[in-house]
Amino acid sequence: MDCIFCNIINKKQDAHIIFEDESHIAIMDKYPIQKGHSLVMPKLHHEKIIDMPNDEVGALFSRVPLIARSILAATGADGFNIGQNNGKSANQIIPHVHVHIIPRYHKIGNSWARRMISANDDLDELAKAIRNNMLSR
Repeated sequence: MDCIFCNIINKKQDAHIIFEDESHIAIMDKYPIQKGHSLVMPKLHHEKIIDMPNDEVGALFSRVPLIARSILAATGADGFNIGQNNGKSANQIIPHVHVHIIPRYHKIGNSWARRMISANDDLDELAKAIRNNMLSR
């Protein structure tokens, strides 16, 4: 397996590291959506967040507030989005779990994809199906 993020973690590839501890690393996104866009990831390789034990997911997200506060202070951003993509169809480009911290600037604006409008009956039916699947796991 040749994973770009594993290569960065193992110091085989350069990156702009902004945070590192024994189990996680955060780097600047090479192709940022906004100034300050960064990625937080576990050092252990997992392709998708559903492949990770719950405690590791919690540990990953526990690093986000410190890093986000530091990004906001350094960039002067007014807010930020957190994103976490799983699989190619969800726009996951690198198959190694990572959390995007994307600073947002009031003066620049923020575009979101067009949203779907769902009927209440459809939402009720889907919610029930999701709950039923949770019970069977």
